Amino acid sequence: MDLLFLGGTGIISSACSRLALERGHRLTLLNRGTSLRPPAEGAEVLHADLRDPAAVRAALGDRRFDAIVDWIAFTPGHVETALELWRDRTAQYVFISSASAYQTPPERLPVTEATPLENPFWAYSRDKIACEERLGRAFRDHGFPVTIVRPSHTYDRTLVPLHGGWTNVERMRTGRPIVVHGDGSSLWTLTHHADFAVGLVGLLGHERAIGEVYHITSDEWLSWDRIAILMGRAAGAEPYLVHVPSHVIARHDPRWGESLLGDKTHSMVFDNAKIRAAVPDFRPKIPFEQGAREIVAWYDEHPARRRVDPDFDALLDRLAAEARA
Repeated sequence: MDLLFLGGTGIISSACSRLALERGHRLTLLNRGTSLRPPAEGAEVLHADLRDPAAVRAALGDRRFDAIVDWIAFTPGHVETALELWRDRTAQYVFISSASAYQTPPERLPVTEATPLENPFWAYSRDKIACEERLGRAFRDHGFPVTIVRPSHTYDRTLVPLHGGWTNVERMRTGRPIVVHGDGSSLWTLTHHADFAVGLVGLLGHERAIGEVYHITSDEWLSWDRIAILMGRAAGAEPYLVHVPSHVIARHDPRWGESLLGDKTHSMVFDNAKIRAAVPDFRPKIPFEQGAREIVAWYDEHPARRRVDPDFDALLDRLAAEARA
């Protein structure tokens, strides 16, 4: 197949790029060329600002693609531009949405693709819901060939899946407390980007996926305490965990609080039956215990990567002191 990835060098899309090329597809990446990650070897790379339709048309000429994956559409305005650009250029447009669009908190678990979309806490999620609604109308009214994919928390070796990143690991190694929201018992799903790629690439060119929605996640469910413990053990430390209610964290750090109240505070586990039926070889294989070791090894390879955010470090000290008091 002849594929176009809009973006293609991010945490999730980089693994999908590599797998698409390994499977013999022709892959073109269209982006601004500002990512710190190099493009996948073997991909054709074109540079244009996707918010500038004239520049995109100049970069692509009259080329058409069997499938286009849009990794960087976040608002209804971005989707309107996508409809204008790609309506006559592809047999499948894949919109990368978010599992945070699901009802928050969910009324029942596990979450399926039929779970309502409703998130009153996070503007990011509401924008993704609005994008999905617009694309759904385009499919129903005009036959726009959309497939919607909802990733949950997907990581690679560069991403410590705790707010504040590596700062938490340095605190673990020095015996200082880290903050876990709530009581640490809510369940969460972390998906390795290589596992996600199997599901995503398997949907490309799949005629029965047109007009459908899929989430693609791991089958491993972990408490937030367990996630922190596995990160600490990978770093050779037993973490000292301090539990702080999400609404208290939000009072101290609204941005962190928004991501908690709008997503991570609540248990989120998923039924992957639909993606398995569409892509039979989708079988997540990489547990987070292995992923945590990959993360720590990547940071330890180069000390310059192990940066501590002094402001976040001080915030953790304040939150931990308040919790102990």
